[in-house]
Amino acid sequence: MTPIPLPSDPGRDPDSEPEEAAGVAADQNRGGVVQARDLSLTFQTADGPVFALSGVDLEIDQGEFVSFIGPSGCGKTTLLRVIADLEQPTGGTLSVNGVPPHEARLSRDYGYVFQAPALYPWRNIERNVTLPLEIMGISAAERREKAREYLDLVNLGGFEKKFPWQLSGGMQQRASIARALCFDPALLLMDEPFGALDEIVRDHLNEQLLRLWAKTQKTVVFVTHSIPEAVFLSTKIVVMSPRPGRIIDVIPTDFPRDRTLDTRETPAFLEVAHRVREGLRAGHSYDD
Repeated sequence: MTPIPLPSDPGRDPDSEPEEAAGVAADQNRGGVVQARDLSLTFQTADGPVFALSGVDLEIDQGEFVSFIGPSGCGKTTLLRVIADLEQPTGGTLSVNGVPPHEARLSRDYGYVFQAPALYPWRNIERNVTLPLEIMGISAAERREKAREYLDLVNLGGFEKKFPWQLSGGMQQRASIARALCFDPALLLMDEPFGALDEIVRDHLNEQLLRLWAKTQKTVVFVTHSIPEAVFLSTKIVVMSPRPGRIIDVIPTDFPRDRTLDTRETPAFLEVAHRVREGLRAGHSYDD
């Protein structure tokens, strides 16, 4: 079957591929959904090397909700793209579900939600959601059934025949989440999916995402710039330094899965948020 295509990065120089040999071997006997050991990535550019990631050690277990947080340009999205096999590391090792990222991608082990919904305007919501299934050769009847199932899951039942321009920004992003889930991947990768939305909509979608996570039991890796969002959603928060991206702190949380927005007013929440903020300060993330 044909692997699901993912959009390429238009800003990447095709003539500056990282070293092919480094960073792709994985020890299949290790546990964890994502395992990174001494991971690094350096881009070669006309102006010299750009050190994007350095010495990243990370383990993400089944069913966790892990957020990457750090300043702009710190490598959060780059690390997510390395997990997704959209970028190749130049050092260290990485495995996804016990295999190299390339094999995980070919096995459709993950769904990817981009910063923008990336819906095709000429396809209705049902046909946008089922695009991966169409590429996989799934029958039209089964695609329609899956569209109903996953649109209901993200509270968009009844909007199958609408077009993207007829939906709000938050609804479009929910449709993109349904698309990422429609082929039932084990891992959901989310790159600042709510960053462009206003605070009220963002809060609502945070609550909906937690309910979705509880229902599906997926492992979620989430990129954000927001401390409250990271603390509210996560079982574990990965604090990153400015470039080259390094892990400053890994902060566990023990909030219940059925947490509500009121959780953000509790002393425990504020304590975790304070530790995240201190980690960012320690990494000089607030420097000019």
